[in-house]
Amino acid sequence: MRTRAVPPATKRKRGEGQWALGYREPLNKNEENKKNDDGLAVRRRIIDIYSKAGFDSIDPADLRGRFRWYGLYTQRKPGIDGGKTGQLEDEELDDRYFMMRVRIDGGQLDGPQLRTIADIATRYARGTADITDRQNVQYHWIRIEDVPAIWEALEAVGLSTMEACGDTPRVIIGCPLAGIAADEVIDATPALREVQERYIGSPEFSNLPRKFKTAFSGCTAHCTVHEINDVAFVGTVDEHGEAGYQAFVGGGLSTNPMFAKSLGVFVKPEQAPEVWKGVVSIFRDYGYRRLRHRARLKFLMNDWGPEKFREVLEKEYLGYALPDGPEPADPLPRRDHVGIHPQKDGNFYVGFAPRVGRVNGEILGVVADLAQRYGSGRVRTTVEQKMVILDVPEENTEALADALAEHDLQVRPSTFRRHTMACTGIEYCKLAIVETKQRAMDLMDELEKRLPDFEQPLTVNVNGCPNACARIQVADIGLKGQLVVDENGDQVEGFQIHLGGQLGASFGKKVRGLKTTSAGLTDYVERVVRNYDAQRSEGESFARWVQRADEADLK
Repeated sequence: MRTRAVPPATKRKRGEGQWALGYREPLNKNEENKKNDDGLAVRRRIIDIYSKAGFDSIDPADLRGRFRWYGLYTQRKPGIDGGKTGQLEDEELDDRYFMMRVRIDGGQLDGPQLRTIADIATRYARGTADITDRQNVQYHWIRIEDVPAIWEALEAVGLSTMEACGDTPRVIIGCPLAGIAADEVIDATPALREVQERYIGSPEFSNLPRKFKTAFSGCTAHCTVHEINDVAFVGTVDEHGEAGYQAFVGGGLSTNPMFAKSLGVFVKPEQAPEVWKGVVSIFRDYGYRRLRHRARLKFLMNDWGPEKFREVLEKEYLGYALPDGPEPADPLPRRDHVGIHPQKDGNFYVGFAPRVGRVNGEILGVVADLAQRYGSGRVRTTVEQKMVILDVPEENTEALADALAEHDLQVRPSTFRRHTMACTGIEYCKLAIVETKQRAMDLMDELEKRLPDFEQPLTVNVNGCPNACARIQVADIGLKGQLVVDENGDQVEGFQIHLGGQLGASFGKKVRGLKTTSAGLTDYVERVVRNYDAQRSEGESFARWVQRADEADLK
């Protein structure tokens, strides 16, 4: 008698922790901590317990988890070299001080707010203050005992650290000239503010699979880098001449960079907050929660595609179909707001360049004084680690530019000052492998001396680890910090080099074996920039030149 072959059992697909599919049980320690207690609940413990009993009283699940919901990370203990990153336990890397991030939605600050930020830096943060590439301000050396007083000062002027970090909707970036620029497509401020007021700090979205980054902008320069946000609303005009938004979803960098994909829709201004809510709800419900490194929205978008994402958004979350809509116009060659330019009201804005975002309490106080003296007091931060003073009468612009220059804040900076960016680096960051801020400033200063006549747009982004906080994959010259071997066979700080990245077009090219020591960085950048300048055709960008250049000219 013949026996019938039994087919092998079909292996059940492993769950990704998607709530909407019934996977509600935590699949890792982070998800377990979030289920045990909402990150927003840590505020009361900080005020009532930790600030009074001190650092040693802090529960580890709060210290390395829920504190982030209020913009707090332990900073790196001084003296630990980059070779120890990833090898030591958290408690060995932790200092007893904190980085604190102040969220500045849309980069919008008035005079009292900027003065408060400056005062906190001086009183509680040893003067430190860095402008980030998401329009925030970061402090260092913050003691847990001082956190309630800092919160009280910030909240008195309408600022907060709430959801500046953590698995939450983080700061909403916006064009610093929203409502100001003469050529903007739409003022995105009302939509941005509605989302901020309705949803930031809401338990509805305080437990997402990972961080969630948002941009709202009607800027013609596309200064909010919409291509690398989880969701971005970009100003466009439909066939009837109505201004609204195109929605982009699923962008992000880090070790698996992906550009956001257009949903192909037209979002009316009054619909934008509801569409935002739908997108973040999809992320909450369908986002992958099993593995942290696959928990960003970009992985879900990559698996679904924009057509399915749009279908789920419309049918399950909006309850109506969005009309098809046009793509935004192409960005301007320089996607920033540095220099002196007219506003639509007849005044001018003055954009200036701190050195890779590094300022301090004293400098921020000076900026607040100058903004009040020469303008209305309103100031903006940008996603390029720069600042803008608004509402300056034309007759005051040059006097303001001169006054800023006295404090090394350049209104007409060199290409290298204008387009160099750096993350926090090993000075304070527990993930970093190399020093970045000072290295980037030294590079910038030396290139200004060696190449004083070079004026082409050229972005140089310096990152201390592979996580791409400084957006290395979309820079002309992206520098990823790592340890390398020098000519003597010694392990030293250095960089892997990415060349020719373009937002929305291509990620930087990695030439086989192309690395440099930190000491040799300036010579390398000078060499490749000189090759570009000598070989470029009229109007040819660095990124386009990289695609056709001989490999020898890139080394």
